[in-house]
Amino acid sequence: MSEKNREGKRTARERLAEERDRQRSADKRRRALVVGGAVTGVLALAAVIGVLAANAGDGEGDTAGPLTAPSGAGGEDSLAIPVGEESAKSTLTVWEDFRCPACKGFEDGYRSVIHELTAAGQLRTEYHLATLIDGNMGGSGSLHAANAAACAQDAGKFPAYHDVLFQNQPAETDDAYARNSRLIELAGKVGGLATGTFEKCVEDGTHNSWVAKSHKAFQGGGFSGTPTVLLNGKNIYEDRTMTPAKLKQLVRRAAEA
Repeated sequence: MSEKNREGKRTARERLAEERDRQRSADKRRRALVVGGAVTGVLALAAVIGVLAANAGDGEGDTAGPLTAPSGAGGEDSLAIPVGEESAKSTLTVWEDFRCPACKGFEDGYRSVIHELTAAGQLRTEYHLATLIDGNMGGSGSLHAANAAACAQDAGKFPAYHDVLFQNQPAETDDAYARNSRLIELAGKVGGLATGTFEKCVEDGTHNSWVAKSHKAFQGGGFSGTPTVLLNGKNIYEDRTMTPAKLKQLVRRAAEA
């Protein structure tokens, strides 16, 4: 091997190491922005930093096959999974990655409020799935988990399975969701989901190409990282005082207007 080739490989390794160091630093900053409300007992999320979103790997994994959107998907190019009534006056647009720790932080803090407002017919949430962590950290857990969530949507079980995936999220460096067996095991926590049809959908990667298209839309959206959360088109992280209680107040105010 020539000295030039050895130098090129060494430089590539150094760049990879630097990217991983930057990702770890960005993740620490994101987690630091999930703060506890000592008085209200709720979480508030500040701005999310995802500096590698634009220049990291594409995180698409094995996405060969036809593009098959999950049942009921809507929005532009059928890339959104909607939860809630169409008549709701407020829409929450959420871009998430099932391997993303900051996404889990958002879900743990805001889950109960989102469920409450959805049940009241005041909020409709449109979920968009990304595979950012696969690209940044390596692996395919983001892709496989997103495909499994889309399979759950086919079965009418997306909201519950979505919550189960975040509640059981492995450590960011543990690509446990790359194992379809783990995703199928977790389906057992959702009544009526662990069926042969669901298992086949997961094993076949039925929605892998759809997930890849969703991630490309995320990359092209100019977003800084995951989670990206928009309330009626406005990024909630622009408001540094945002809390679940404030989100509830804004949604209820819109519903009463």
